[in-house]
Amino acid sequence: MNTKYDIIVVGGGAAGFFTAINIVENNPKLKVAILERGQEVLTKVRISGGGRCNVTHACFVPHDLVKFYPRGEKELRGPFHQFCSGDTIDWFQKRGVELKIEDDGRMFPISNSSQTIIDCFLEASKKLGIDILIGQSVQSLFKSEDYWKVETNHETFACKNLIMTTGSNPKIWEMLQNLGHKVIEPVPSLFTFNIKDARIKDLMGLSALATVKVKNSKLEASGPLLITHWGMSGPAILRLSAWGAIELAEKKYQFAILVNWLNDKTFEETATILRELKLEHSKKAVSKKSPFDFPNRLWENIVSASQIDAETKWSDLNKNQLTNLTNQLTNAEFQVNGKSTFKEEFVTAGGIDLKEINFKTMESKILPNLYFAGEIVNIDAITGGFNFQNAWTSGFIVADNFGDD
Repeated sequence: MNTKYDIIVVGGGAAGFFTAINIVENNPKLKVAILERGQEVLTKVRISGGGRCNVTHACFVPHDLVKFYPRGEKELRGPFHQFCSGDTIDWFQKRGVELKIEDDGRMFPISNSSQTIIDCFLEASKKLGIDILIGQSVQSLFKSEDYWKVETNHETFACKNLIMTTGSNPKIWEMLQNLGHKVIEPVPSLFTFNIKDARIKDLMGLSALATVKVKNSKLEASGPLLITHWGMSGPAILRLSAWGAIELAEKKYQFAILVNWLNDKTFEETATILRELKLEHSKKAVSKKSPFDFPNRLWENIVSASQIDAETKWSDLNKNQLTNLTNQLTNAEFQVNGKSTFKEEFVTAGGIDLKEINFKTMESKILPNLYFAGEIVNIDAITGGFNFQNAWTSGFIVADNFGDD
């Protein structure tokens, strides 16, 4: 016997809950269930932002906001005009959750706890009578003319409308492929670089504002670069990994990067600065004090890599050493051998092909009464609350189809 619902949402994460809550608020008559394969819902929300939940980003103009999405920039323009970051703030505020903006634009609940967001969703779902069914792993999907059949490991459900919010779930992607959808092969995005190099050895935790390029490619990113015990991380590296997700996967994560430790200073500008320092500090040892805005320990390693002894004075630098030093500062080459996942926030590039989705409704163009929200589609963003904003926006648009008739 089938358990019948008007709407079934598959996936008990951020996008799933947000969609279900908005649907029932728009139309309280609808019978809605959320199916979650695990024993716990909203697990990604719990660990997001180091357990604080980075709800969204303080970027309020759709045209600017889309620029944070390596995949989905064009498609999200319309949706963000319907529901943007400001709307997210209002939505949570109306339900008693105040958000705050941090210096880098990230937004968190003022409680600094992801539990606040989880409680908000669970309370709203309970109040609205949404059934939350855990331990329901979908085994098959079947489409008849006027309803969907969803078979799980425990029972069979029937519904008129099916909403998929399963994130990066290969098994679900495969089912949807079998039903005629195209899936863009998923590859990791937002990862850190594994680098073994004497210049950054024992400098973990140290950070500098830098520009990083992937050698022999157009990939480039700027921002804080963090040295870790396995290599390099920080916003500059994460941005590069997001924009280069497909290209770097093709390189099998073996490639060279060029680091400009002075961020926007050119080789020529740096050479001029060094010549001035040679005159100004002629009697001082080059390695003693960093003349630039990054820590001394990094400066010592850069000086050493430029074939300059620790005791060499500025006045004794020859032309070759000055050129080496300029190169090490503005164009230091590092070999990347592999990647590491960034914290627990695993994000993939890939998913349902964007050409097969109507972005006015988030409905499938291939299968009627099938909708998508969140990361199941080929949209991903850099770190900073943008992936959640995509979940809220797409969920809101799906729910908009089910207003009170």
